[in-house]
Amino acid sequence: MSISNSLLWRGLLAIVLGVVSVAWPNVTVGALVILFAVYAFIAAAWDAVRAFSSDRAGPVLGWLLLSLLSLAAGIVALAWPGITALVLAVYVGVWAVVTGIVEMVMTFQGSKTAGERALWMLSGLVSVALGVVLFIRPDIGAVSLATVFGLYAIFYGVSAVVLSIHLRKTGDDADLQVVNAAA
Repeated sequence: MSISNSLLWRGLLAIVLGVVSVAWPNVTVGALVILFAVYAFIAAAWDAVRAFSSDRAGPVLGWLLLSLLSLAAGIVALAWPGITALVLAVYVGVWAVVTGIVEMVMTFQGSKTAGERALWMLSGLVSVALGVVLFIRPDIGAVSLATVFGLYAIFYGVSAVVLSIHLRKTGDDADLQVVNAAA
């Protein structure tokens, strides 16, 4: 499959995913919770396999404990999807606050121009603000994250489709092999 075809299909899929995420953000949050549960069940199975493939007792107990914790996380995610969505939103909030603080600290590291410092500081403040909002209202935060994800997916999808069309017109698939390999 050529790169332009790959970009076209990836772009179309991203647009569809984005439209669904924007139109039905609650469905998107539900899907993320289900994906988390599936991931937890796979991790539980993998850890159980590791436990029984070990030849020492210490690692067996550790892997079995991890397996049981992952199994419990998957069950909790499916039994209480609302709470799981809130926890995921709070997790993103913690990530945003920590990232924002690091960005603000980086503002004063190295030799940056005034514009670069302002950009780092603004970026850090926005990240911290996002985290605070997610702490205050994680219920709205989860739905908002799904909507923002959807808008991003639509933007990415349109970009990929436009690039694919451009590549088809110019016949210049070779120039994009590095971009496609990195994606």
